[in-house]
Amino acid sequence: MPNLPTNFGLLPPALSTYVTSPIVVLPVPFERTTSYCKGTAAGPAAILRASQSMELWDEELGAEPAEAGIATEPPFLPEAFDMAAAMAELEAECRRHLEAGKLLVTLGGEHSLTIAPVRAAKSVHGPIGIVQFDAHADLREEFEGTPYSHASVMRRVYDEGVPSLPLGIRSLSAPEAEFARTARIPVVWGHELEGLEARFDSLLDLLPDKIYLTFDIDYFDPALVPATGTPEPGGGLWYPTLRLLRRLFEAKRVVALDVVELAPLGGQPTSDFVAAKIAYKMIGYWTAFRRS
Repeated sequence: MPNLPTNFGLLPPALSTYVTSPIVVLPVPFERTTSYCKGTAAGPAAILRASQSMELWDEELGAEPAEAGIATEPPFLPEAFDMAAAMAELEAECRRHLEAGKLLVTLGGEHSLTIAPVRAAKSVHGPIGIVQFDAHADLREEFEGTPYSHASVMRRVYDEGVPSLPLGIRSLSAPEAEFARTARIPVVWGHELEGLEARFDSLLDLLPDKIYLTFDIDYFDPALVPATGTPEPGGGLWYPTLRLLRRLFEAKRVVALDVVELAPLGGQPTSDFVAAKIAYKMIGYWTAFRRS
């Protein structure tokens, strides 16, 4: 029996060769600082497996986004034990793909890793903003002894001078709430998601044209995605979220994105499939609306 491809979407070589593919998927099974349920190291492999059972035709777009070309890299795991050094390793790997002109799709792994592709995207593309789909603010100065915690990643993004738009936030500490207020971060709380479409454009106007998109899977209501480290009640639903994503890709130039914090539950593949599908929907919107 011939060996089947193990890449995103189970694509043949004609659609998954690195040189000819404008999109590259980078699995990063990185997990160092998770503080409740663990398992995000298994997230990238689960997303890839689920993606291989997706239909590649997108009924909304009337096209097959995979035809643009999606290359999948081998899993990348930093070797350094020190978190700052590990993030520097990952940043260099991300920069390599961005400098090659690719749309970088990083699959995590815990959310702490996001700072590396954000720094890489800023170094390659210049001024960027970040749109954060998430249940948690992730604005702590440090957590459990490290400033590189998953709970601190958006504070590190702020330190980089990258403006952010957090969507769906419904869990944070009092110091995080005070920091968001004093830093004038335009947080969209979870209870404000309903009706957000009407004012979404005005929020996007606060950001630069080039965008890094980070999608923490716990943004979704846990009824849809229970397999995540810290599931929070409430959250985003499927079709309203797709409408927000579509508008983002129509209005801005997304230069890189990630999907993080999937912690697979054995025998319950729903969350894995949702994570794979949301990654593919974002790829689809990029192919439909990309600008040079």
